[in-house]
Amino acid sequence: MDNYYLHQYPYIRLIIPWITGVFCGDMFFDNTSELSGSILLFCLFAGLSFAFYFLRRHSLRWCFGISVSALCFMGGWIGITGQLQQSVYDFKDQETVYRVRLTDTPELKERSYLCRVFLEEYHDSANICPVERKAILYLEQDSSVMRLQDGDELFVSSQISPPVNGKNFGEFDYSRYLMYKGIAGTGYVASGKWTKLPSVPVSSLRLTANSYRERLLALYRKLGFDGDELAVLSALTVGDKTELSESIRESYSVSGASHVLALSGLHIGLLYVLFSYILKLLDVRGGNAGKYLRALLLLLLLWSFAFFTGLSPSVIRSASMFSVLAVAEVFSRKAISLNTLAAVAWLMLLCKPVWLFDVGFQLSFLAVASILLIQKPIYRLFPVKGWLGKHVWGLMTVSIAAQLGTAPLVMFYFSRFSTHFLLTNLVVIPLVTIILYMAVLMLCLTPFCWFQSVIAEGCRLLIKSLNNFVHWVEQLPFSSIDNIWLYQWEVAGFYIFLLLVLYYLMKRRLRNLWVCLSFLLMLGTGHSIMNWSNHPRRSLVFYNVRGCPVVHCIENDGHSWLSYGDQQSDKRRLQRVAANYWKQIQLLPPVEVKTDFQSAGFSRHQQILSYHGCRVGMITDNRWQNKSVVSPLSIHYLYLCKGYEGHMEELTRIFSPSCIVLDASFSESRKLLLEKECRQLGFRFISLSEEGSIRFLL
Repeated sequence: MDNYYLHQYPYIRLIIPWITGVFCGDMFFDNTSELSGSILLFCLFAGLSFAFYFLRRHSLRWCFGISVSALCFMGGWIGITGQLQQSVYDFKDQETVYRVRLTDTPELKERSYLCRVFLEEYHDSANICPVERKAILYLEQDSSVMRLQDGDELFVSSQISPPVNGKNFGEFDYSRYLMYKGIAGTGYVASGKWTKLPSVPVSSLRLTANSYRERLLALYRKLGFDGDELAVLSALTVGDKTELSESIRESYSVSGASHVLALSGLHIGLLYVLFSYILKLLDVRGGNAGKYLRALLLLLLLWSFAFFTGLSPSVIRSASMFSVLAVAEVFSRKAISLNTLAAVAWLMLLCKPVWLFDVGFQLSFLAVASILLIQKPIYRLFPVKGWLGKHVWGLMTVSIAAQLGTAPLVMFYFSRFSTHFLLTNLVVIPLVTIILYMAVLMLCLTPFCWFQSVIAEGCRLLIKSLNNFVHWVEQLPFSSIDNIWLYQWEVAGFYIFLLLVLYYLMKRRLRNLWVCLSFLLMLGTGHSIMNWSNHPRRSLVFYNVRGCPVVHCIENDGHSWLSYGDQQSDKRRLQRVAANYWKQIQLLPPVEVKTDFQSAGFSRHQQILSYHGCRVGMITDNRWQNKSVVSPLSIHYLYLCKGYEGHMEELTRIFSPSCIVLDASFSESRKLLLEKECRQLGFRFISLSEEGSIRFLL
C-alpha cells in the first residue's frame, strides 16, 4: 500500500510501532527489568517529536515520523514492562501466614477449590508487611470452602511461589499466561490451614455487578430455563459458562459456532445495532443535539449491559470499542473504518497492553478488520439480484471475510478448522440475534409476568432449535479438521499473503499476482520442510507430569506406546501437557500399557521395558526391596517414581543402570535425598521436575 494510502489512516501508523514495542517488551522482559532507561528514551523521543513538529520544515518531516514511531515503540515497551512487573514478587521459600481477600467465588476442581485472591499482607514473628499482589490458591476440598464468597477475607498458611512451567515439549506457557492476568504466585492450602475473618460489608462496583448477574440467572431459572437451554442463554446474555456441559461445548466448537458462546464483540455489536435503531428518531428530530443525546444514551445502555454481565474483561473491551464508535459517529459520517478500529485498539492497548496477548482481543479485531478489508471485494465477485439474494449473499460474505481473517489464529490456538462454518453462521447468527433481542424484551417485561412467560417460552424454543441445529451440523461428514499444527511464522505468513492478495485486487497488475503466487509457494514449501523435519523418530520420552509416571516409546511411523507406572496415573493431565507435542510430530493415538505387554519391538514384563534393545526399569513400588541377584541386570535407564520408598544402594544390588531418571512426583525433600545418593554412588541422574521433558533417540 502506497504512502498516500497510509496517510489516510494515521492511527494505523501509530499502532504498528506500539504493538511492536509491546511484543519486544514482552519478549525481553525478566524479573529484574528496570524502567528507568526506557523512560529516559521515551522522554528523549517525546522531546524530539515536539522539536521536529514545531520546526515545520518540509525536509524534516521524515525525522518527525521516525521520532513519533520511536516514541510509540517505547510507549508500548514501557506499558507492557510496567504491567508485567505487577506480577513479580519475591515470596518467602517457606510456609507463611497471609491475609487474603477473595476476588471471585471458589471454583471446584477435581481435588481442590481454585480461589483467586488478593494478597494484602503477610505476617511473621517480627512484623506485618504489605504484599498487594494477585495470586491463585488451591484450597483442599472441604465443606466449609463451599460457603466462601467473593469479598471474604481469610488468614491462610501456605508456601506461595511464582508460577513455573513444566518445560515439556510444546507445553502451553502457563506461567506467562498468569503473568498476563496479573497473577504473581500460586500455592496450596491444606484443610485446617485457613481461617475466615469476621465478615465486613464490602461494597465495590464489581461485587455489585456480580450480584445483579446472579439475580438475572435466578430469574432465568424461575422462568423455567434449565439444562442446555439455561446454559446457552446464560452464556449468550451474561457470559456465564459454568452451566455448559462438555457435550454442548464440543458441539458448538466442531460446528464452528463456539464464538457465540463467548460474550464479546458479536453480542455487544448486536445490541449496539438494536439500540441505535431504537434511538434513530433522535437524529431526525433533534439535529446535532439529538446526535449527542443519542450517543450519550447508547453509551449508557451499552455500559448498563456490561454492568449486568459482571464487567468481565471481554465485555469491557467490546463495550469500550463500541463506545468509541458511538462517539466517532457523532463527528464523522463513517462511524467505523480501519482508522477508527486502529484508534480503538490503540486506546485499549494504551490502557492495558497485556490485552494484546488475549485470544479474544486478537480474534475480535482481526474479524472486524477482515470484514472492513475484504468483505466488499468478495461481495463484488458474484453479482446477485433480488432483495433476498443480496441480503443472503451479504451475510455469507461477512461470514467468509471474518472466517478468512480469524482462521489462522483459530487453527493456531485450537488446532481445529470447522469446514461447515458458512452453513452454521447462516443459521446461527440470525437465531442468536433473535434470541438476544427476545432476552432483552423478556427482561424489560419483568413487571408483566404473563407476557414475560410467553416471551420466555418462545425464547426457550428458539434456543432448543439452535442447539438441535448445532448438533446436526456436528454430525455431518467432515464437520471439522482436527489436530492441526501451525507455527507462528506460518500464521504471520498467511496474513502477509492476505494483504498481498488485497493489494493485487486493488491494483490488478500481473506483477503483483506473481508476487502473491511466489509467496504462496514459499509458504507451502516452508510448511512441507517443517513437517518433514518434525516427523516422528524412534525414541524414549519422559514427561514432567506430577501424578503420571510414564515412559513413551515412539516409532518412526507415528505409532507409540505409553507405559504407565501405575493404574492411578493422571492420564488427563498428561494429555493436556503433551497434546501439542503429539500434534507437532504427527503422532497417531498412542497404545496405553499398564500391565505386562508384548508386541513387535516393544515388551513389558515386571515393569521392565524393552524397546529395540533399550531397557528401562520402572521402579514404582517396593517390590525390589530386600532382593538380591547373582549379577545386576544391565539397563539403560532406571526410572524412579513416587511409590518407591527405599534407597539407591538397594537398587544397585539388582540393577546396573547407565542413567537414573527421577520422576516429577517426588517431594522436594525426597528428591534431594535421592540426588545426594546418586552423587555418592557416582551415577548420572536427571530430575524431570528441573529439566522438564527429556527425549532419548534410539
